[in-house]
Amino acid sequence: MNKLKRFIAPALCATVLSGAVHAEERTLRVYNWFDYITPKALEDFKAQNTQTKLIYDIFDTNEALEAKLLTGNSGYDVVVPSNVFLAKQIEAGVFQPLERSKLPNWNHLDPKLMKLIEANDPGNKFAVPYMYGTILIGFNPAKVKAALGDNAPVDSWDLIFKEENISKLKQCGVALLDSPSEILPLALQHLGLDPNSKKPADYDKAEALLMKIRPYVTYFHSSKYMADIANGDICVAVGYSGSFSQAANRAKEAKNGVIVDMRLPKEGAPIWFDMLAIPKGAKNTEDAYTFINYLLQPQVIAPVSDFVGYPNPNKDATEIVDPAIRNNPNLYPTEAAMGTLYTLQPLPRDAERARTRAWTKIKSGT
Repeated sequence: MNKLKRFIAPALCATVLSGAVHAEERTLRVYNWFDYITPKALEDFKAQNTQTKLIYDIFDTNEALEAKLLTGNSGYDVVVPSNVFLAKQIEAGVFQPLERSKLPNWNHLDPKLMKLIEANDPGNKFAVPYMYGTILIGFNPAKVKAALGDNAPVDSWDLIFKEENISKLKQCGVALLDSPSEILPLALQHLGLDPNSKKPADYDKAEALLMKIRPYVTYFHSSKYMADIANGDICVAVGYSGSFSQAANRAKEAKNGVIVDMRLPKEGAPIWFDMLAIPKGAKNTEDAYTFINYLLQPQVIAPVSDFVGYPNPNKDATEIVDPAIRNNPNLYPTEAAMGTLYTLQPLPRDAERARTRAWTKIKSGT
């Protein structure tokens, strides 16, 4: 899932990763989402592992990562796919099974979340969760109230999928994720269908619903919405939970008078996990395990959650995460809300083709 977070200046990254290279150094190559870790976490890892040269590259779509992985030689030792893509890649034989004995910090992981992940990684054999979140609605309260009044259904997918609502929001701007694997399941759910439907005909129904609201959608993009909602350029977006936390912080720092709020819709939503995995063909598995185990330390991962605005699956880190994040039920869902969330699944080819065709029509609007 592409998630745009606070920008880390390239110069700073260069500083983190720089240093004299000595003959005895090993190289660890990590491929992670754009701006998905703190500079300090990288600095501290480097300081604790002076024999390791860390090369930390970034991507902004699962498709970009998958293209590298499916070549059979990604060139990386640690990668961070989202759970749905992970499932497809496990089937393709892309990853090495984990050696749990090399991950002593595994015991910090939340068993309830690990059980959810088994829908994509049976037995938790191939990957370690890094961050998780949901797809929800971010909005500008003042602009939504101006468009829809005091009773705007901001806690419901009706805000997006009912034409009487979204048509009035067009004037202030609506953005949807550019992601068929995430938006079409929402449409299916709204229609009372299985969000993971394997029936091609169901995607025709989802397409029809989305085509009805298409004239009122300003754009489809999986990162641009964060800056735009923080600047007041749009008033509603369907996006990733932590991105709205970061947008709210950005608006506050800019002192531009924009308020960004978010709601996890009462009907439920997809829950996603970004996963740490070791590709087959990785040249430095020793340091790959060291890096993953390092990130499993509560005192390491909690500040990363504070920075990126997403919850982590480390049960022993929760109490040291910023209270503004851990006490926000839109970021750390309540137990009741967890019962409404669902993981997304890979589709058989015919359903995937139907979904892709539908998305092409929806985006073009024709």
